[in-house]
Amino acid sequence: MNRRSLLKGGLLAGLGMPFVGLTEVLGSPRNVPAKKAKNIIMLVSDGMSTGTLNMADIYSNRILGVGSKWLGLYRDNKAVRALMDTASANSMVTDSAAASSSWGGGMRVNNGALNVGPRGEKPQPILQKFKEAGKKVGCVTTVPITHATPAGFCVNIDNRGGQDIIAELYLGLKFDVMMGGGHKYFADKRKGGNLLPKYLTQGYQVVESRDEMMRLNSAKPVLGLFADDGMPFEVDRLNDDALMKSTPSLAEMTVQAIDLMKDHKNGFVLQVEGGKVDWAAHSNDVSGLIFDQLAFDEAVGKAIDFAEKDGNTLVIITTDHGNSNPGLFNADDNNKKFDGLQQFKHSNTWLLSKLNQSFSEQKIRELIRENQGFEMKPEDIRFLLNHFKDIAPNQLYNESNLPFYEYGKILGKYTDVQWAGMNHSGDYVELTMFGPGSEKLKPFVKNYELHNFMLETAEMSEHFMERAK
Repeated sequence: MNRRSLLKGGLLAGLGMPFVGLTEVLGSPRNVPAKKAKNIIMLVSDGMSTGTLNMADIYSNRILGVGSKWLGLYRDNKAVRALMDTASANSMVTDSAAASSSWGGGMRVNNGALNVGPRGEKPQPILQKFKEAGKKVGCVTTVPITHATPAGFCVNIDNRGGQDIIAELYLGLKFDVMMGGGHKYFADKRKGGNLLPKYLTQGYQVVESRDEMMRLNSAKPVLGLFADDGMPFEVDRLNDDALMKSTPSLAEMTVQAIDLMKDHKNGFVLQVEGGKVDWAAHSNDVSGLIFDQLAFDEAVGKAIDFAEKDGNTLVIITTDHGNSNPGLFNADDNNKKFDGLQQFKHSNTWLLSKLNQSFSEQKIRELIRENQGFEMKPEDIRFLLNHFKDIAPNQLYNESNLPFYEYGKILGKYTDVQWAGMNHSGDYVELTMFGPGSEKLKPFVKNYELHNFMLETAEMSEHFMERAK
């Protein structure tokens, strides 16, 4: 097989879709030869609608006194910007599994599948390719490391829900850095046994706290598991001393992952996911959303800092799809209401899980005032209590059946942030690149085209180039 055939092989876009040539994916050649990227860092704010990006930047400017790192790349004309179509093989509105598989496997698959095509195709995931090429590879996330977005870069499985199976598949891959939540999928005896002793036997460093993570070395592969399921929302972590001490931020995980892989002679490829942005959008949680987007933005800043100093690193920043399309809407005292978000100490998930329907209206008012900083009106408290029993079953990331929709609607009166729904959207999304190869980005791309883009712009080892012939 020659090299061009291998690269084309990842570009199936679903049933009946023709192969796409590299000139179509990468754009027209420039007069100046492109420098190849030795390293790639791809950062994904999962479920980030354009309104999420905007509001995080507005908050950062107004409250922190400086704009977001992501939009700073636009303001300073440092990055190349495009729009990306996010559809899956069977829907205009993708889920995270199909979206990540488009990047990981280079083809569109049905929602729910991880690198298993509509006809049973199983393209080799991109981190496996880069690992075989001699690079170090890894993923970090704020949700389970077995969740759809990291898994789409790593494995082939027809059902994203098999996270215990994914945990076992990771063992054989021996990737260099895997960090996030999801401890229960590695240590749950009900799901086939505790895998952690097997990871240790295979030479992994297994860490479960921030301090342990900070003491890691690059001699052995790393598995970091910092929460049973998803990691805490950033707004909750920032206001809990114990969590701050025990749980790393996304930026800290990103810096540590880079440090563990940056000196490798053949370079590295790292995927970074702000996964809780999506969970906050599903629950219409404005403080969860904005503070996790800002935490993701901090990781963006760390990646750009490294890439600017290194000079050999392509940074890709994007989202897999929009979610719930939140936005800041005009109303009386608009600025004052939105600025009130700085008083929020906890997410809606945290607050609603503390609320007992037997509480008096006064106790609920005090709980909200103390943890989210505003005075809720009596009629809104009664509305909230009346709707605890009306929760729609089977909402994503709402195992406790909390009244997320109702509370998000109420909060719209106090923050002027409103929501279009509680699920993914089919919007075209932001795609930003910085570093070698970014000059070849077209203004509009389809998600699966990024697979070959990364392969073509990366510096490949001789072994991989030979194997591709």
